[in-house]
Amino acid sequence: MKTTLEPHPDPPSDFAARPLPITIHRRCWFRIHRLARDPLYFGRSGDNRFDAPDGEFGVLYVGKDARCAFIEALGHATGVRLVEQAELAARGLARIAPRRPLRLVNLAGEGLARIGADARLTSGESYEVAHRWALAIHDHPKRPDGIAYAARHDPSRVSAALFERASAELEVAILGSLADPAHASLLGSLLDTYRFGLV
Repeated sequence: MKTTLEPHPDPPSDFAARPLPITIHRRCWFRIHRLARDPLYFGRSGDNRFDAPDGEFGVLYVGKDARCAFIEALGHATGVRLVEQAELAARGLARIAPRRPLRLVNLAGEGLARIGADARLTSGESYEVAHRWALAIHDHPKRPDGIAYAARHDPSRVSAALFERASAELEVAILGSLADPAHASLLGSLLDTYRFGLV
């Protein structure tokens, strides 16, 4: 018997009084960004999973490594097995280093259950509920720097949504386009990992 998946619940009314599963991250993060924009782009469009519902704050999306950044930036069209050279040339790879350890709400594992959520929050089709959770987490008295969660297109990788209030704590190194010859080995590895062709 086919069942319809129920929508994910909203944050509980007493969320601000509940403990958060915060983990400390000292690592560098990676981002694939459009070259027309600064790598440290804290978006307010509402088009991404953990954006604020009404643009109350900006969010920067990053990956634990270049592999995560690649599949999250270029793997949105599920089922498409090709990457266009022009698309790679229009995007740059950046390494983002925190000046201090970042305090991120860990939704990549047991943290989901600890806050009363499940995987629909980090991988479901609808972003509206995720937006409300992002606002509740952002406004929590513990003031975390963002959210760590399993990447949708490769759950073995960790993505992060960094809140704009952490912007002054981030240093960026621009590494150039993945189409640059200097990144040929990295690009080959990324395409092989996800079985993508290059056109």
